[in-house]
Amino acid sequence: MNSFAERTVLITGGLGFVGSNLARRLVALGARVTLVDSLIPQYGGNEHNIADLLDRVTVNVCDVRDRFALEHLLRGQDFLFNLAGQTSHLDSMQDPQTDLDINASAQLSILEACRRVNPAIRVVFASTRQLYGRPEYLPVDENHPIRPVDVNGINKFAGEGYHLLYSAVYGIRATVLRLTNTYGRGMRVKDARQTFLGIWIRQLLEGRTIKVFGDGTQLRDFNHVDDCVDALLLAAAADAAVGRVYNLGSEEVVSLKSLAELMTQLRPGGCFELVPFPAERKAIDIGDYYSDFTRIRAELVWSPKVDLRRGLQSTIDYFDSNRRHYWDDTTA
Repeated sequence: MNSFAERTVLITGGLGFVGSNLARRLVALGARVTLVDSLIPQYGGNEHNIADLLDRVTVNVCDVRDRFALEHLLRGQDFLFNLAGQTSHLDSMQDPQTDLDINASAQLSILEACRRVNPAIRVVFASTRQLYGRPEYLPVDENHPIRPVDVNGINKFAGEGYHLLYSAVYGIRATVLRLTNTYGRGMRVKDARQTFLGIWIRQLLEGRTIKVFGDGTQLRDFNHVDDCVDALLLAAAADAAVGRVYNLGSEEVVSLKSLAELMTQLRPGGCFELVPFPAERKAIDIGDYYSDFTRIRAELVWSPKVDLRRGLQSTIDYFDSNRRHYWDDTTA
């Protein structure tokens, strides 16, 4: 982690969930951090996420689709953590052009800017396990066929491809991480745009019934954001990671019903119910999913450290104390 002391770091999506937690860690490591975020309400940026960092980071409110602004911001940066994106799978089906613009076209523009003004920059791109689609086998490793079930998965795969191509052809040293269900302090909880777990936490804290779609037997793995940040830093610091794709994941695999049961144990009085899938969500549901993260464990010595019970408890406690910053009574 000495790789980051006194180094310059640009984080796109820096006021979002993962970006703000990454920024906090980088500041502690002595990095000079610039955060870029559009603060568009539908996405994950939230000024409260960096309330404790305002005097230690530089913030630039800017859309990653603004290629001229990004070209200026990329000059002189040692590292780029490229985390900005449209994350809602449902929104990608309802507004595919915007998803294409943010998750594919803007990524190409960012890499072109790197090629022109900063080809020595080190880049880590945050992708998603969603691009695998419905698994043919479990756990899913990086060699699994890519068969997205929604527009978001297709565009994130295109974004991956641009990063790997520019790494191979132009020497822009890039690594791709495929994130699984990430949770923790600062995640979006006002709705289900970022992850279903966010709206579950809100329902739990408001004393409402958690809605579990389907029969609740669907299997998932989860990573606490602290473990995700560890992986991002390790990927950026390791020369061996250049041009590589890594799954994140966990050996702690649970059904959605078991997850809901655990959450209601952590919050006395909480309850859940099984409800039928809405048609638009059923069409893009992937069934069971959990990752094989053998590659990143072997090559970067990464494995998750935060167990699900402890991570969920700290997350619930955080939002219980900070709910006014993440949703209001008029937000359904």
